[in-house]
Amino acid sequence: MKSIYINESWQEGNGPVRSIVNPASEDAIASIKDADALQVDKAASAALECFEHSSWRFDASARKQVLLQAASILLKRKDEAAALETRNTGKPIREAELDIEDTAACLQYYAGLLPDFLTETREMEDGTTSLVTKEAIGACGLIIPWNFPLLLGIWKVAPALAAGNTIVYKPSELTPLTAVLLVEILEEAGLPAGVFQLVTGDGTVGKAIVDHPALTKISFTGSVSTGRSIYASCAESMKRVSLELGGKSPLLVFDDVSVEKAVSWAVFAAFFNQGEVCVAAPRFLVQETILDSFQEKLVEQLLQLKAGDPLLPDTELGPVISRRHYEQVSTAVAQAEDAGAQRLCGGRKLDGPGFYLDPVILTGVTQSMDIVQEEIFGPVATIQSFADPEEAVALANGTPYGLAAGILTENKQLADWVQARLQAGIIWINSYHTPYVNAPWGGVKASGIGRELGPEGLTSYTEYKHTNYSSSLSSPGWYHFEK
Repeated sequence: MKSIYINESWQEGNGPVRSIVNPASEDAIASIKDADALQVDKAASAALECFEHSSWRFDASARKQVLLQAASILLKRKDEAAALETRNTGKPIREAELDIEDTAACLQYYAGLLPDFLTETREMEDGTTSLVTKEAIGACGLIIPWNFPLLLGIWKVAPALAAGNTIVYKPSELTPLTAVLLVEILEEAGLPAGVFQLVTGDGTVGKAIVDHPALTKISFTGSVSTGRSIYASCAESMKRVSLELGGKSPLLVFDDVSVEKAVSWAVFAAFFNQGEVCVAAPRFLVQETILDSFQEKLVEQLLQLKAGDPLLPDTELGPVISRRHYEQVSTAVAQAEDAGAQRLCGGRKLDGPGFYLDPVILTGVTQSMDIVQEEIFGPVATIQSFADPEEAVALANGTPYGLAAGILTENKQLADWVQARLQAGIIWINSYHTPYVNAPWGGVKASGIGRELGPEGLTSYTEYKHTNYSSSLSSPGWYHFEK
């Protein structure tokens, strides 16, 4: 299939052939060719040409109409899009359906901010008027991960388009199929030629995007190591950059909660989408007075999770993304056991085809272990106990990451005290995982730079311009200096 889209033209890649695999069946479901450096160059050049010479960045009403129309088309093709996402990622279909609904809502949200959010008039103290505008940055390179290919892609695409930017878009080499569908939807929605280019491929293609001089903003979601490399590369040319990187988020469970309800939230927080979520909470920090009960009920609930064909509506646990990732997760568990962790349950490969891993719970871990410090990005969670809130906060903050955290307690005063001390960009109290399209999403420390979603997500694709208007031309004077 053709997976390269440049200046409104579909073409095959000039790079190596890539087989796209369904992780639930291990069958090849598509074959594509990666882009090469020349195609990346053509895509970036087309994006810059469109930005500089078309009316796209000046016509907020046209941009609003495209976003609304794209949302409408996507919802009409919801079943098709969800099934395609499930076949490509292995995520349960009911989760994929939610992704499609959230994707459409994101397009609608950013359309709703236009045009008023981009302009503001301010009266100055000397009687003049200033117009503060948020203007498009330019041609943007957007690099998307494999765990939520369409949803996380739209978190970047919708605000970038709303602001008036043009785009070079690279999905993960593992999950390009809904990116092709996205282009079809944007075409049907009336997106002008040159506004959106799609190039597929691995990190080599991603690096070519990051380094291209025609692109003035890079937005990346993925690993910390790749994020550091991108940050360094962008610094050379002063490119604008936003990075949504890894996490090792804690779930703090205090002893005033229903243990059964707390366990339900813990299972959801750690194992939703097979744990392949940047904000997943695979570190259970449990008050020592309820530790035994929590562990007992946790094992009971995990044994009830239904794994299987992700296209079936009652499936709760699908496969991880690839054989390589399955092996990486399994190796991390084995290394943790070698370091002294004890496996409470899980870890076996489920019978039949597919990269299915029975959810793993590890106890007896210490703060210095890699299994506590490093992101695994799979169905693996650890349990640590704490005596009091101060110890809970110290454990929670004791990793390089600061993306998200959860607090389970009926004591609002305690919750407020704890959340104020947690080093995280997103905190849920007595819930978990829900992204709110009108609230910022992102982390601190090694978890990244910048924010997506909310008005902040649109601001990240803009530059501020201040234009001051005087009512008439007068002598300049030097009174400001004389003061």
